[in-house]
Amino acid sequence: MKTLNNHMILFDAECPMCRVYTNAFVKTGMLDKDGRTAYQSENATACPVYDRQRAVNEIALINLENGEVTYGVKSLFKIIANNWPVFAPLFAFKPFVWLMSKVYAFISYNRRVIIPAAETGFEYQPTFKLHYRLLYLLFTWFGTGFILTAYAHLLVGMVPLGNPYREYMICGGQILFQGAAICSFDRRNLWTYLGNMMTISFAGSLLLLMGLLVSHFVQLNTLVYTLYFMAVAGLMFLEHIRRTKLLGLGWVLTVTWVTYRIILLVLILKLN
Repeated sequence: MKTLNNHMILFDAECPMCRVYTNAFVKTGMLDKDGRTAYQSENATACPVYDRQRAVNEIALINLENGEVTYGVKSLFKIIANNWPVFAPLFAFKPFVWLMSKVYAFISYNRRVIIPAAETGFEYQPTFKLHYRLLYLLFTWFGTGFILTAYAHLLVGMVPLGNPYREYMICGGQILFQGAAICSFDRRNLWTYLGNMMTISFAGSLLLLMGLLVSHFVQLNTLVYTLYFMAVAGLMFLEHIRRTKLLGLGWVLTVTWVTYRIILLVLILKLN
C-alpha cells in the first residue's frame, strides 16, 4: 500500500465502526502509524484548523503540512485515490461525489443507531437530522419486510402464509406500536430508540438470508427453518435488552416489543 504521509484522520472514538475502518487504514499502510487520532483526544482538540462540529458529522482528514482539511466522503476518496490513482477521475466526477456524499451522510447521521456507543460523554455529538432518520426507518422497514416475505414461504406448514404485504404491515405496525410505547414515558429518546429497534429488525432479517440461501441448495424440513427463525428471534431479543440498557430505557420497551410479537403470532394462527 502507498502511504498518505503527513495526514491525520480524526475519528469518533465513541463509534465502533469508525474505530474499525480508520484502524484498517493504518494497519494496511494507507495512513502512517500516527495517521489517526480520536477527535475527543487532547491532540485533536488542540488543533485550531478544523470545524469541530463538522468533524463530528463528517470525518476530517487534515494535511499536517499545509493545514488543508477535507471532510466526509472526500476524506475517504483522498486516502483511496492515493493508493489506487485509477479511481481519481471517478472521485472527481461531481454526480458520483454528490451521490456518495448522500450515502455517507445516511450512514454517518445514523451511525449511533446502527452500532450504539457505550459512552457518549464528549462535548460534541453527531447532529440529529430527522430526514436521515426517517429515511433509515423506511430503508430498514422495507428491507426487513422484503426478506421476511421471502422467508415466510419456508415456514409454510408451521405458520400460515399471509398476503404479500403482511410482513411489511407487521414491520410498520411495530414502529407505530413501539413509538407509542416510548412516547408514553420518554418522548425525548423516540427517534434514537426507533432507529436502534429497526437496526435489530434489519440485522435479524439479514441473518435469515442464510436460511434462504441454504434453501436454494438443500431442501430441509420446515421445522429446521422454524427453529432457525426462533433462534434469530432469541438473538434479537437479547440485543434489544442490551440496547435499551445502553439507552437507559429500562424493561418496559422490551416487554412491549415481546407483547407485540405474541399478539401478532396469536392473530396469525387464529385467523388463518
